Amino acid sequence: MSGTSADVARDVAVYRQAAQENRDDPLLTGCLLEFPDYGQVVMTGDLHGHRRNLERLKTYCDLERAGARHVILHELIHEDLGLTTGVDRSHEILLEAARWKCDFPEQVHFLMGNHELAQITGREISKAGRILTTDFAYGVERTYGEDGARQVLDAIIDFLRSLPLAGRTANRVFLSHSLPGPRDIAGFDASVLGRPLTREDLTEGGTAYVLVWGRRQNTAVLSQLSEMLGVDLFICGHQPQETGYQVVDGRLLIIASDHNHGVFVPVDLSKPLDMSALLRAMRPLAAIA
Repeated sequence: MSGTSADVARDVAVYRQAAQENRDDPLLTGCLLEFPDYGQVVMTGDLHGHRRNLERLKTYCDLERAGARHVILHELIHEDLGLTTGVDRSHEILLEAARWKCDFPEQVHFLMGNHELAQITGREISKAGRILTTDFAYGVERTYGEDGARQVLDAIIDFLRSLPLAGRTANRVFLSHSLPGPRDIAGFDASVLGRPLTREDLTEGGTAYVLVWGRRQNTAVLSQLSEMLGVDLFICGHQPQETGYQVVDGRLLIIASDHNHGVFVPVDLSKPLDMSALLRAMRPLAAIA
């Protein structure tokens, strides 16, 4: 099925507007979102095309009534098709999230993940015999047709390029898709958060690259990052969590939001926090009607 020219123009306009709203976000300095000392930020894990969980998040956040609530989304694309021959339609959830940004530009925020970075740079990601970046583009083509897909994909890439790298709260919580791992921490330059990204930042080994791709963080890495970034706690996604979450070294909470055991964390911005407070606040997505 191919979208009409009106569909293409409408959806391109949504991505372009959402990209501009990302760039104009009043909380943004460089590539870092700086959250205030009041209200709440709802931190999610990877979503990977999980439409129902996005709907649950929208229900919980109720942004029309909760003006001091923020929400962070990341890793929306490249849905898990398992071993099926289905079509990756995760562009649909990306479009829905972009619309949400347009509706609530000062409350809905995004972070760049490794899958978004791969789609921007054309770096192949393979899983279960599939090349996810290619499958994503094919899904867009199936929806909009060959000519329309070129326009929509160009707008999607513009939107993905506008995504910040991280968020930081006034009560010392760092929010990002991932963190540098032990092999990359020595070369990690935190000053990237205070300036626009360069092409070198996005390429393999670049500062943005090691931030979104890092795994297996340990005590030494987290200690260095805590001092470097001026934070006490970290909440990330990226590393799959079958039960929804994992705690590393009492400082890093890794969460997943892309399956039926997925969770999210409403972070109180107004008071000091420790890991036990984050765990008490954590909610299962399946509990949201």
